[in-house]
Amino acid sequence: MKEKKIKAIAVGVSAGGLKALVELFSNLPADFSLPIVVTQHLHPADDSYLATLLDRITLLKVKEAIDKETIKPGVIYLAPPNYHLLIERKETISLSSDEKVNFSRPSIDVMFESAANTWGAGLIGIILTGASSDGAKGIKIIKDAGGLTIAQDPNTAEYSMMPQAAIDTGAINNVMSLDEIGKFISSLRR
Repeated sequence: MKEKKIKAIAVGVSAGGLKALVELFSNLPADFSLPIVVTQHLHPADDSYLATLLDRITLLKVKEAIDKETIKPGVIYLAPPNYHLLIERKETISLSSDEKVNFSRPSIDVMFESAANTWGAGLIGIILTGASSDGAKGIKIIKDAGGLTIAQDPNTAEYSMMPQAAIDTGAINNVMSLDEIGKFISSLRR
């Protein structure tokens, strides 16, 4: 069977996310060459502390996404508070203040769907801890586009509702602990 060429990783996370993202990104190698796009549910008034904190614990560059910027390899992009993050077909970022989806802005479903439309079978979609079902619809779209889908094992998640909702869609390829997801991601090369 022909191996898929991985082009990008999309991560959705909510409640309990800070701890999960620190664990996931702290061991990535300096030569990691895939772009990672993260939608973390944030309060609209939050500042960019998340990008600053994550940038300190990983060897990769972590930044809050900027509208119309080109996505680069080896960079972790975070959806800014109160904006949906979308991936455009020419691998640029689009920020939107459209209505909330699943009571959230940024919405994981919005980001996952646009990432699947751009990268298709070259995308890995990952759902981590969270206390909503946001991301379940989007993870199914990633799977339908031929992408690889991963959910954090709900038994290891601080909040199990979000990974369990994704698993319940039947569209998850692998259920893993955070440690297993981190090791898997670290082994990837573009």
